[in-house]
Amino acid sequence: MKRSKAYRAAEQEIGEGTSYSPLQAVRLAKRSATTKFDSTVEVAFRLGVDPRKADQMVRGTVNLPHGTGKTARVLVFATGANAEAAEAAGADYVGSDDLIAKVQGGWLDFDAVVATPDLMGKVGRLGKVLGPRGLMPNPKTGTVTMDVTKAVGDIKGGKIEFRVDKHSNLHFIIGKASFDEKSLVENYGAALEEILRLKPSASKGRYITKATMTTTMGPGIPLDYNRTRNLLVDDEA
Repeated sequence: MKRSKAYRAAEQEIGEGTSYSPLQAVRLAKRSATTKFDSTVEVAFRLGVDPRKADQMVRGTVNLPHGTGKTARVLVFATGANAEAAEAAGADYVGSDDLIAKVQGGWLDFDAVVATPDLMGKVGRLGKVLGPRGLMPNPKTGTVTMDVTKAVGDIKGGKIEFRVDKHSNLHFIIGKASFDEKSLVENYGAALEEILRLKPSASKGRYITKATMTTTMGPGIPLDYNRTRNLLVDDEA
């Protein structure tokens, strides 16, 4: 695959065999954003867990203090007063049987899904469509709830969901390249804290084994995942 000059220049700036503190990595990520649009900044962890075992699954949510830089499109499966509350909270799509049929037909023009418990019997049929995309409502992540107002507000306000995949990788967004350094580092710190909190007791050995920060179409920046405190301190200062 042919890389752009900007990509190659950014790649050369990243030292081989070097792991960067969160602040240093954010600075490199902002400089290595080579797209004409506002690139998304993402972090990928390799975890020392076996996701095939239920007691080693890592899944959760976190409210990023500075948001994601993107307003999520939220679909809510609800009826009656709950549907009205979801609409008032700013949900983009609200319905029940009609929306279930539309999603079954292949429509996926949304970023997050919330459902009230009474509709999960029907929504469960969408598991094969929503599950692989990480969109299936789940009580553990607060997306199966009667409090649709809070659920929609949290998602619109910068709540992200993460889940380890079958290869033990976990990806999450920390914002946009246009964010200032402090905001990106603090978003990273919030996500890291929650992921560390969710370490399965059944997981033995090193929990995080590799970490990389990157921007859309940008090179990967090795991240010092052992740095969990004083994240806004630059080691080179």
